[in-house]
Amino acid sequence: MTDNKIDLTEFNMSEEELFAPVDNNSLDSEKITAPRYSYWRSVFRVFFRKKLNIVILALLALIIVFSYVYPLVIQYDAEVDPFINVNDSTAKHLGPSEAMEKFGHSIHWILGAGASGQSTFDALWYGSSISISLALICAAINLTVGVLVGSVWGFSKKVDIFMTEIYNIIANVPYILLISVVVMIMTASFWSMVFALTITGWLSIAYFIRTQVVIIRDREYNLASRCLGTSIFRIATKNILPFMTSVIVTLVATEIPSYISYEVFLSYIGMGLGDRSLGKLIEASNSFMLIPGWELEFWAPVAVASIIAVVLYVVVFNVLEKLYVVKIVHISARSVNGLAEKPLLYKI
Repeated sequence: MTDNKIDLTEFNMSEEELFAPVDNNSLDSEKITAPRYSYWRSVFRVFFRKKLNIVILALLALIIVFSYVYPLVIQYDAEVDPFINVNDSTAKHLGPSEAMEKFGHSIHWILGAGASGQSTFDALWYGSSISISLALICAAINLTVGVLVGSVWGFSKKVDIFMTEIYNIIANVPYILLISVVVMIMTASFWSMVFALTITGWLSIAYFIRTQVVIIRDREYNLASRCLGTSIFRIATKNILPFMTSVIVTLVATEIPSYISYEVFLSYIGMGLGDRSLGKLIEASNSFMLIPGWELEFWAPVAVASIIAVVLYVVVFNVLEKLYVVKIVHISARSVNGLAEKPLLYKI
């Protein structure tokens, strides 16, 4: 057998360079190489993959700009502008073409003039800002209180007995009737309407969350956490709520448009805001819906209220749905990279 030897001098390297010791770290050997992962980048990539989402998001941005920015730009005064032409009988109930012919070709008159000679277009977007603000504030309060109370309600059997009795009493009172009574007792202002919509609005959300919590509260990791002395509040917020993301997403998507509907309906029956919101505009012009030439004063706020409700539902539902789907991928990616947190069955 021929002894083949390699001449190491041909590498022109010192003995230390040729035979350097290698540090064998067991922890480094367990690491798995994976590409860098960005959670929010993945969310936006998944959301903007559909062109319909882009169109709806652009429509929502347009609505927000006209609702909040446009009244500021034109310096709309709700106490003066609606009555600026009230003494001019020829400026009332004008269609778009007639209004532009009288007042000039301007964006203010593309929807005509109302019963007091005011710009229907300007009043429409000022009312939209009030209705959207009311819906966002009420939804934030009711969802926050409802989700937290519902989590504790479903996990604690002592709280469950007490809250179930409270729910059985209050739930039998019609919600619209309760809101109407509160508004009648208080002044018909923005914050009184917020109070009326949130005084018991969170209760139905809390009961729904409680039902979902009951389904998963007796799983093994929750029983282990209780044995280790973890508080009910910590278990509810750390062990249970993360598994209910899809449920909360559905609630958020439905709650925000529902308060716009409540406000419009209450104003339509004369129990709404004193401010000139969308519901107030619809209530003030409901007798014009079938009068030729005047019907736009009624159908314009109806159409805008419907569009806002639908767009808010679609955008919120789609965005939060993508957040939930990508969250699952994000957790998996963290686990692959060895960055997953300890299981929640240990004491928190």
